[in-house]
Amino acid sequence: MVEMKIDVSELKGESKIVEKLADFLKEKTAGEVTTEGKEVTVKGEGEALSKKYIRIIVKKFLHKYELTETFRVIGDEDALKVKERKLAEED
Repeated sequence: MVEMKIDVSELKGESKIVEKLADFLKEKTAGEVTTEGKEVTVKGEGEALSKKYIRIIVKKFLHKYELTETFRVIGDEDALKVKERKLAEED
């Protein structure tokens, strides 16, 4: 059994987005997806739950909802994190 955690705490102000992400992950990985506060956990077995594949799925989700300009996916040792991009300020 593989367990992958995704920290979505920086998706603030996007109340329904965390629920939509959980549904999207459930649909794409066919694993058990739970949300606790600002963390989404995916449990299951097989290649559909590799860290690389889940990272790609989260990136596709951000693209689908046009959030790629604002957020990016970063991999930790044992989890993934959705972080807000630091935009360069124009002078």
